[in-house]
Amino acid sequence: QVQLVESGGGLVQPGGSLRLSCVASGFTFSGYAMTWYRQAPGKERELVAHITSTGGRTDYVSSVKGRFTISRDNAKNTVYLQMNTLKPEDTAVYYCKAVLLDYWGQGTQVTVSS
Repeated sequence: QVQLVESGGGLVQPGGSLRLSCVASGFTFSGYAMTWYRQAPGKERELVAHITSTGGRTDYVSSVKGRFTISRDNAKNTVYLQMNTLKPEDTAVYYCKAVLLDYWGQGTQVTVSS
């Protein structure tokens, strides 16, 4: 059974940082590209970052380029999202997802507010 468990969210002031983690199980993690999505209140879910199965290539939505970094540790079945210089518009529930697998975790809430 595929499971994705996100953690690391919280309340942070503008300009602050958070590191999200997503532990995966139930599939061969090292064989799949991974993504982070986010969904803000009243908005559609948005793809934020993508990383290939080996970690050799990463891509980002333009609004987070230069501020967010996606990475993975295949030995730990974990994908990370380092978020720096956070802005109020980054407030959302963040989810990880394996490319080509239609499973979602419960997400982790990120709130950026002073």
